[in-house]
Amino acid sequence: MKNLQKILFCALIVLLSNSCKTEKDTPKAEKPNILFVLVDDQRHDMIGSAGHPIIKTPTVDKLAKHGLRFTNTYVTTPICAASRASILTGLYESKHDYTFGKKPLKTQFTSNAYPNLLKQAGYTTGFVGKLGVNLEKKDSMLKNMFDFYKLSPSNAPYFKKLPDGSLKHSAEIRGDEAVEFINNQTSEKPFCLSISFNAVHAVDANLTPGNAGHYPYPKAVSDMYADVEMPKPELSHQSIYDNHPDFLKNSLNRERYFWRWDTEEKYQTNMKAYYRMISGYDNVLKRILATLEAKGLDKNTIIIYTADNGYYMGNRGFAGKWTHYEESLHVPLIIYDPRKSSQDTGKTTDKTALNIDISATILDMAGLSIPQSYQGQSLLPVLNNEDTENWRSDFLIEHRMEHEKLPKYVGLHTPKYVYVNYYEQNPAYEYLHDLEIDPDQIENLRNNPNYTKVLETMRTQCKDLENNMKND
Repeated sequence: MKNLQKILFCALIVLLSNSCKTEKDTPKAEKPNILFVLVDDQRHDMIGSAGHPIIKTPTVDKLAKHGLRFTNTYVTTPICAASRASILTGLYESKHDYTFGKKPLKTQFTSNAYPNLLKQAGYTTGFVGKLGVNLEKKDSMLKNMFDFYKLSPSNAPYFKKLPDGSLKHSAEIRGDEAVEFINNQTSEKPFCLSISFNAVHAVDANLTPGNAGHYPYPKAVSDMYADVEMPKPELSHQSIYDNHPDFLKNSLNRERYFWRWDTEEKYQTNMKAYYRMISGYDNVLKRILATLEAKGLDKNTIIIYTADNGYYMGNRGFAGKWTHYEESLHVPLIIYDPRKSSQDTGKTTDKTALNIDISATILDMAGLSIPQSYQGQSLLPVLNNEDTENWRSDFLIEHRMEHEKLPKYVGLHTPKYVYVNYYEQNPAYEYLHDLEIDPDQIENLRNNPNYTKVLETMRTQCKDLENNMKND
């Protein structure tokens, strides 16, 4: 009995001793560094790890091999201005109210932007490349968000002439700037660097196709794909285009099709150039990751890779993005966390991820609270293989830009159905697709009597979700 009392007394002393330790005495988990890589105009299947048979993206594929690839990632608005504002703020376009032609993004929305909150929490924050968003008070807002920033002077890829007369591609310049930032970091303080490529955006002009066509690529990749015949778009049959209403037939998607894809010469030239530019930024990313390793920062740096919208590349007789189809909305997403054990890596998930989830995910990774104003949600539970039984599957899609050749719409995307209302047409024009029987979205079921009840339900749910998102 005395021995038992003695054991209990000693255990009590140890317990009290541990409870009296100060926060300084208790080792804290090291805050991770975060590298956020955003590319422009790249559809979800335009990477090797997604099964593309031609394109070479070894650096991105390595991230997928050792990370988690999300197979159902979507942007809520498929245009760079609105999508990038949504990524920055965690909000739908209808909430932050920014796209091309609108007033600059208000300060109230960037006050809760992920770089602003990270900087306040002690992170060193950096940004290089295409911001793509006009800011209400640009200088002060940038300084509040970033310790280091170098904005691209152009939204489209370009070449900069160097003092020796040589030309350097904008993606390579982004690499130089990222390396500069990383080389100034130490393990003493966590950092978040956002690298925003203007690759693989086209040069938006009706150019005569040359070696680069509309997609100027770095010299380092100029020989890639030279002997490869680019296959035609999967959805290239004339009947697919013909089945569209006039307002889509005459949209900017169709106008730019004749810039880039309407002849075999243009198509082959521009597709090869487009692929080269993708492989070009992949090369740059390899150099950036090598710099992290050389600095000894690679083992504690989470990497998030995604795109700001999808891309048609001639599918449906269209160019660009902007509309409601999968090619326009569906983007790649890979999250690589080097701290994960090998048994938890190299996998895919079909959980729905959105561009508005990026901000919440970054803050959650840094151990910070997610603002209640955010309309996205952290992807960390998916990454950590936690219980996601009630994970979101339905989401709003919208395009509100004022442009005579870009029809506005709002819609609801679910795993089975896509409902869209092009609400400014007279009369309003609706789409209903059944993704299970028609994943290519060829048939519009809005007038099919077998889908009358589905149409009514989707219409109501879309309106309710739209109202909720605006009023959040």
